[in-house]
Amino acid sequence: MAKKVQLLLMILSFTFLGNLVAQDSVKKENRLVTKANERYEQYSFSPAIDIYKRVLDKGYVSADLLKKLGNSYYFNADYVQAAATYKRLVEEYGAEVEPEDYFKYAQTLKTLGDYPGAKEIMGKFIEATSNGTDNRASLYKNERDFLEEIKKNSGRYDIGEFKYNSPYSDFAPSFYKEGLIFSSDRDTGNLARYRHTWNSKDFLDLYKVDADSASMSAVSKLGDDINTRLHESTSITTSDGNTLYFTRNNFKEGKYVKDEEGVIRLKIFRARLNQEGVWDSIQELPFNSDMHSVAHPSLSPDEKTLYFVSDMKGTLGASDIFKVAVNEDGTFGNPENLGNTINTEARETFPYVTSEEVLYFSSDGHPGLGGLDIFATKIADGKLDGAVVNVGEPVNGKMDDFTFIFDEDTRRGYFASNRAEGQGADDIYSFLETEPLVLECVQEITGTIRDKISNEVLVGATVKVIDENNQELMSTITDSDGNYKLSVDCKKGNFVRASIQGYVPSEEYLGKSDGKAKIIDFYLERDTITAGFGDDLAKLLQLSTIYFDFDKYNIRQDSEVEVEKVIAAMEKYPSLRIKVNAHTDSRGKDAYNLWLSQKRAEATVNYMVAKGISADRLEGEGFGETKLMNKCSNGVKCTPDEHELNRRSEFIILE
Repeated sequence: MAKKVQLLLMILSFTFLGNLVAQDSVKKENRLVTKANERYEQYSFSPAIDIYKRVLDKGYVSADLLKKLGNSYYFNADYVQAAATYKRLVEEYGAEVEPEDYFKYAQTLKTLGDYPGAKEIMGKFIEATSNGTDNRASLYKNERDFLEEIKKNSGRYDIGEFKYNSPYSDFAPSFYKEGLIFSSDRDTGNLARYRHTWNSKDFLDLYKVDADSASMSAVSKLGDDINTRLHESTSITTSDGNTLYFTRNNFKEGKYVKDEEGVIRLKIFRARLNQEGVWDSIQELPFNSDMHSVAHPSLSPDEKTLYFVSDMKGTLGASDIFKVAVNEDGTFGNPENLGNTINTEARETFPYVTSEEVLYFSSDGHPGLGGLDIFATKIADGKLDGAVVNVGEPVNGKMDDFTFIFDEDTRRGYFASNRAEGQGADDIYSFLETEPLVLECVQEITGTIRDKISNEVLVGATVKVIDENNQELMSTITDSDGNYKLSVDCKKGNFVRASIQGYVPSEEYLGKSDGKAKIIDFYLERDTITAGFGDDLAKLLQLSTIYFDFDKYNIRQDSEVEVEKVIAAMEKYPSLRIKVNAHTDSRGKDAYNLWLSQKRAEATVNYMVAKGISADRLEGEGFGETKLMNKCSNGVKCTPDEHELNRRSEFIILE
């Protein structure tokens, strides 16, 4: 008995110790996940990946872990590992997959060239955003054949090398005097303590180069007044080369500054070039913040507007493009978001504005080939509501393509990409534009404006193009033939509206199109008939005369059209009552002509009654040859055409 008790105690002890070991293991894994999450929230994706992988290798997995591991790979452009991680997330935790997970998974598949797979996952993304609040879903649904659209824009650039690339990361070129300023991590110390934990790469500095120089020795750092031991990257200078705007980590008095979540944010700084050629008077811009990032400056051609990127309050996605006025005294206005024509729920970044006011930027929210693609749109009268166009291959590809700059005088420019054929992580490429990019899809709209009842053309009618917010975009008036012609943006939904005094306006909706010309004729209805007792409706409606054949009282086929117009008027105005007056020419006996005209009046009334007009609204009377229109009375020789003028019907308003 004692041995049994002893054995039982031993079993219980081992079980207890085993539970303790298991509990310690779970606690350790939980601590690792917590540590990884902290790195993730601080954008330290590289160490976060290492920790998440260790936890996964031990068999611990969750939807949240897979999401964050997939995102860490995604933001480090490791798309093979990102795709595998997102795939596992979708297959094992489908119920917990959020729209953003589907979107990043689809972007990853596009980057890997799996467009059918990306299309399938984007379908799931659209289903998950069926409430219609995500602009990316709308863009994708409206551009279902976006690959074909991108193909149309492709082949416009000859890509060349940038001989100053290094095995490290080189990107963010900007024009500076006869050369360039660009960002690189080529020789910033290569010490672990100077590496950024986002991707375990060295911190970035700004360099300048004479782009026409034949020697690599032409590359030099901008000086310690600009470069620090943290990041300096995207930049822009004024046309005189004396003012520099650049991006830098939040760095004050020799120390970096973190926000409440432990993140070192980005800020834009402004520097002035002094007479000794040194950048001084370095100031951070007033709309910077320790709590959000402000980066990637670009200037408008007149240098009165600064464009930049931020995740500040009011941002639609991961990062948006903003603009701010640069006042004459060097102060700034209030930042404005460029709106959802440009910005999506994803990343919009790296703006650049050309001398012809074309905004180029990078995005993974607009339909593209994978990763960040470069897009362009025209700035018209300070507005950015035109078509956003993917610049196509070979500038864009499956990987990230960004920091595009372009000189419209020489048609030459530069951009950066992390495509596989480069020397380093990111490389700068030169290009020559061989064919202008078509930024505006123009559709020609023509037509004629007519009176709906009389079919007469309406001269001087106004034709307007109205957008979906009921704002007038353009207008014209009809010519002497009632015709008009307009050119509209075929990438937008607009209304064409026709109006003229005395008529009810009419409009037709124009959806997005392929730009083919379209004819839109308008038939306007009178808003009222201003007439009194005894007026001839035919004259008011500008009707053609209703004629009868010689010695007959049936309505001719060509006259049926005019009678139908009278019927249309009576249908529109239910209180209208008329009297049909019928007339003959002078040929034949007077008594016979009186009888014939009565028959013609009755024939006209009967025709209208047969078409649905109530008989109590109609009267008819024949006047024979008693009210001739010309000299052709008895015994006067006249032509057949002159006699025909007297064989007619009138529509006299009674009420």
